Amino acid sequence: MGDVRDLRSRRGAPPPLLDDELVVAAERSAPRAARHWVMRSVAGAGVGGACNQVIELLAGELVSNAVVHGPAGEPVRVAVRVDGSRVRVAVSDRGGGVPQVRHAEPTEPSGRGMALVEALSTTWGTARLPDGGTTVWFELDTDE
Repeated sequence: MGDVRDLRSRRGAPPPLLDDELVVAAERSAPRAARHWVMRSVAGAGVGGACNQVIELLAGELVSNAVVHGPAGEPVRVAVRVDGSRVRVAVSDRGGGVPQVRHAEPTEPSGRGMALVEALSTTWGTARLPDGGTTVWFELDTDE
């Protein structure tokens, strides 16, 4: 009789190295708390160096957007999944907006977050939630 590893290998890929979620309130301190949690989580799954820093930066941008554009004080969900060399971060809030990539002028105080996500991630996207909220996600291939 085979063990669990034999069964798993017949069914497909191994389970993810990390699949976790953090919930923070949409308030000023949320981006910092989420960034640090994401950074520690992916480091614990073996993702380090520049990839970890990019993931931390982009996660902070998505949470910042959720705080600024979503309903104040409402929950913001930050999900992190490390699956082989692929890292996925998804941020969900109860806001109804859809993020847009802007190319802000150097003198503008904001508006660069989604341009960073577009430039530094392998892929990214959005999804509308059944409750009317929005999820914005990015993936980074750590082998690139």
